[in-house]
Amino acid sequence: MIEPLSLLTALLLGLFGSSHCLVMCGGIAAAIGSRSQHQPLLTALAFNGGRITSYVVAGLIVSVLGLWLQQLNDLLTLVLRTLAAVMLMLMGLYIARWASWLTRIEQLGQHLWRLLQPATKPLLAQQSVSSRFRLGLLWGWLPCGLVYSTLSWVAANGDPLKGALAMACFGLGTLPALFASGLAASSLNRLLNHNISRRIAGLLLISYGLWTAAAIWL
Repeated sequence: MIEPLSLLTALLLGLFGSSHCLVMCGGIAAAIGSRSQHQPLLTALAFNGGRITSYVVAGLIVSVLGLWLQQLNDLLTLVLRTLAAVMLMLMGLYIARWASWLTRIEQLGQHLWRLLQPATKPLLAQQSVSSRFRLGLLWGWLPCGLVYSTLSWVAANGDPLKGALAMACFGLGTLPALFASGLAASSLNRLLNHNISRRIAGLLLISYGLWTAAAIWL
């Protein structure tokens, strides 16, 4: 059963983590928009569609791995679910801007990115919709602490369908930041980056993490 609360949490992680997305993907997203002579919106959607597709694939992979680990023994299940609760609390601290420890785990994906990055260079010079989608597919594997943290939380669920849907919601949540040139998107970004909004979202995530931990241990 797909829990709406989990999908909403994933969407909130994407929305309120969007400032980090601007740092990681904002430059390439802006470059794609400025270089696209025809259908700039379509090419931007293709790029982000490819990026979100990669998140969905990653969510599916880690969820299958999490399911396999949970089937090995009950202790691993307990460890994974505890990790999910901890990651929720850490993401809450990050979104509220009270701690930025999550960014330290970005080094985990550096080796994979070094293998993929050369393939992005020829695609940067192309302007077709298909090339933008393929570029997004590759860019989705750019090392990102927020993505890795969300994947850690998703893996603990041990449900491939839920994992894929959660990462899709996460990816959709990041879209406003990467379409910030629009008036509505800019207004939304100002709201999302307001200290009060971020602290409320952070507290909600921390509370969800505490509730998850309590359900495991109590």
